[in-house]
Amino acid sequence: MLATHRPAITLRDKFAYGLVKFFRFFADTFFRKRYGNRAIVLETVAAVPGIVGAGLLHLQCLRKIKDDAGWIRKLLDEADNERMHLMTFVQIAKPNWFERFVVFTAQMIFVVLYLAMYAISSRTAHRFVGYLEEEAVVSYNHYLAEIDSGRIDNCKAPTIAINYWKLSPDATLRDVVIAVRQDEVDHRDVNHFLADKLYKGEKIIQDI
Repeated sequence: MLATHRPAITLRDKFAYGLVKFFRFFADTFFRKRYGNRAIVLETVAAVPGIVGAGLLHLQCLRKIKDDAGWIRKLLDEADNERMHLMTFVQIAKPNWFERFVVFTAQMIFVVLYLAMYAISSRTAHRFVGYLEEEAVVSYNHYLAEIDSGRIDNCKAPTIAINYWKLSPDATLRDVVIAVRQDEVDHRDVNHFLADKLYKGEKIIQDI
């Protein structure tokens, strides 16, 4: 479901949700309705958790000599998917030098922040990503509304997007945004699922 929100009940969940809303405030203030440029920064940040989580889970499996139950590949696929989102929106929005600098700075800060968060509490980290993806879905809903209203040109989809999502040759920006939004829904549900498992005391890695 597109409009699903996981209520923040525990203190850790409220911290994760509050942090996401904090970042959302700055994104709204800086980018306003420039959704293509907003997507570039969003996807730069969103591509970090999967690779960090997969790396730390990989090291944990090595230390404990346990199986990852397929979660390392799942998180790596998530990171790669978010990277493709970034490559797509760079083609669409064509960021200037200052926006590229913002992307670089945001990524540096977020890598350190998320690495520390995951090392301290992987459950909080996955919940954070779940809430981050909830906000991504909201942003892409707004993006679609701007396209449908005619305020944003429904231009032809970039070739990279047509090839990646196997869209029709005459696909448009609207088709791309819908495909990206569905990816974010999937990432949201996966990360909330992992956070729920950890909250219940269930293990992600398993004995061999």
